[in-house]
Amino acid sequence: MSDSSARDTSRDHAISVEAISSERIESADNVWTRRLVFFLRIMAVVSVAKGLYHWAQVTGFIGGEEEAFENQSLAWQASTVYFAVIELVAAVGLWLATPWGAVVWLITVVSMTVIELMFPAIYGGSIAVVVAEALMLSIYLALAWMAARERPP
Repeated sequence: MSDSSARDTSRDHAISVEAISSERIESADNVWTRRLVFFLRIMAVVSVAKGLYHWAQVTGFIGGEEEAFENQSLAWQASTVYFAVIELVAAVGLWLATPWGAVVWLITVVSMTVIELMFPAIYGGSIAVVVAEALMLSIYLALAWMAARERPP
C-alpha cells in the first residue's frame, strides 16, 4: 500500500513540475500567430498611450487655458471623449489578443481616419495621422492573413 502511495506522489510531482516547466517546445508551425500576438500587444501599448493622451486633454493635464477642454468645439469634445474611452477598451482587448479587441481597435483606426479626412476642422486633418493609421491597419491585415494561413481549415 505504501508502494502505490509513493508512486502516486512521484507521479503527481512529475506532472506538476512538467506543468510549470519553463522549457517550452517552440514549433515553427505558429510563427505568424506569435508575430500577430506580438503586434497586437504593441498596438495595445500604443492604444493605452493614445487613450491616456485623450484623457489628459479632457482633464486639462495637457495644454493651456486657450486649449482647455471646455473652450473647444462640441465636435472636438465629443470626439476626444469617444477616443479616450474606446482606445482604452481596445487596449485591453488587444493585450488579451481577443477577437473583440481587434474589432474595437479596427473601429478606432477607421474612426480616426474618417475624422481626419472628412472632418478636418475637428483635429486638423493631418495626413500623417492617416498614413500612420493606414500603415498599422496594413500590418495587422498582413499578419492576420499569414496567421490564418498557418491553421488548417
